[in-house]
Amino acid sequence: MLRGQVTDIVAGTIFLSIGAAACAIAAIRWRSGARILVWWGIWSGMYGVQTLIRTPAVLPVLPDALKHAAPYAGTAIGYLILVAALLAWRELSLGPLRFVLQLGIIAASAVAVAGMAAFVLTGSDEIWTLCNSLLALFAVLALLTAVMVPRFARKFLVLPDRGILAAGTLIFAFEALCSNLSGVLLHYRVPPIADSLSFAALLLSLGYVALETMFGNERRLLSIETELETARQIQSSILPASVPENKNIRIAASYHPMTAVAGDFYQFVQIDENHLGILVADVSGHGIPAALIASMIKVAMQSVAAFAHDPAQVLGGLNRILSSEARGQLTSAAYVWIDTENRTALYSAAGHPPLLCWRNGRDELQRIESNGLLFGIKPDAEYPVCTVPVEPGDRLLLYTDGITEPENAAGEAFGDWQLERVVRENRLQPASELSRQLLSEIRKWRPASVSQQDDITLIIVDIV
Repeated sequence: MLRGQVTDIVAGTIFLSIGAAACAIAAIRWRSGARILVWWGIWSGMYGVQTLIRTPAVLPVLPDALKHAAPYAGTAIGYLILVAALLAWRELSLGPLRFVLQLGIIAASAVAVAGMAAFVLTGSDEIWTLCNSLLALFAVLALLTAVMVPRFARKFLVLPDRGILAAGTLIFAFEALCSNLSGVLLHYRVPPIADSLSFAALLLSLGYVALETMFGNERRLLSIETELETARQIQSSILPASVPENKNIRIAASYHPMTAVAGDFYQFVQIDENHLGILVADVSGHGIPAALIASMIKVAMQSVAAFAHDPAQVLGGLNRILSSEARGQLTSAAYVWIDTENRTALYSAAGHPPLLCWRNGRDELQRIESNGLLFGIKPDAEYPVCTVPVEPGDRLLLYTDGITEPENAAGEAFGDWQLERVVRENRLQPASELSRQLLSEIRKWRPASVSQQDDITLIIVDIV
């Protein structure tokens, strides 16, 4: 008996091993979108277990508990193997075919539940077995049509190589058709090895497609990551490499993008020891689109650098350029011109959070707002300028809304009150220490399970 069933035992073991290996590979490389490999592995493993359970030589060597469970396991696998197969094919399907397969999965699952319940309760499930076979036949015909007709394959399937999958599917469908017709019409049973070989052809062709799809996804992800790294390096190059060295001013700059590239931007325009312009901008959105607009601001600043002493002209010029080039992308910005010789600062903003000014002599914190419209709304928008007197010991803070918007577990924003509290508590600390402490408080405020939700830029200026 063993000699006559060696083929089935070997085939079942191979299919089971292939299924386990496929699931292991998918678990190791899950980020590549390997769901198709998981369902392919489960399908192969189910077929292997089904083959072993149906082999009489295997049952005598099983423990008693498994011997009693074998009929129920065989019935369950007989139904659920169709569900696993449809789930594997669904990962390769598109449009209407994907919808049809989803309906097939629902129908096959319902038939499986009903069939298993009937087998457990009555010991007979012939009606449900017939329903399952009809569903399988319909699925085979639909998939065979989709694979074999080039026009349908291009429209309904995601295939790196249609030829290999078409060959495997055709072999499997031909064997299934011959097996069923020969039993009904010719009363001849096709040898079991033919069933295993045809399934192996389908399984290997589908496995090839699954691996090609997975590795193709990995190659695309690697390409995207490479492009993002290049974009990050380019963006880093447009930001100031260091803060200006100035005997009258001490500056601390912090820049923390949410992703590899960001929509925040800042720039210094230093004229001499007594005059310095600082621009901070925040482009709506995140990622590469916002980063491209930030790069445009860098270029646009060159055209308005001659008006660095006039915030209204700086912001107005940037707005005109971005309104025509940014195509609806909105940007907030703030610009301050510091004149330590005359002890004044000129400030203007475009829909930006207020300038914070710590008055060391009076021990108070002032919120200074002088806003016009966001960049990109109206090309000829005007920007009011506010004159701010500054004295030695005063401190100015320019920042983007990534500072105030982080929320805690209760949904409460960090907000202006927390920002002002940290500024007051660290009023005697150097600008760099205040920057470090403020970012630390924001991280503590945000739940550990929540990642950074917006780009963060913070410029702190101490008047020496």
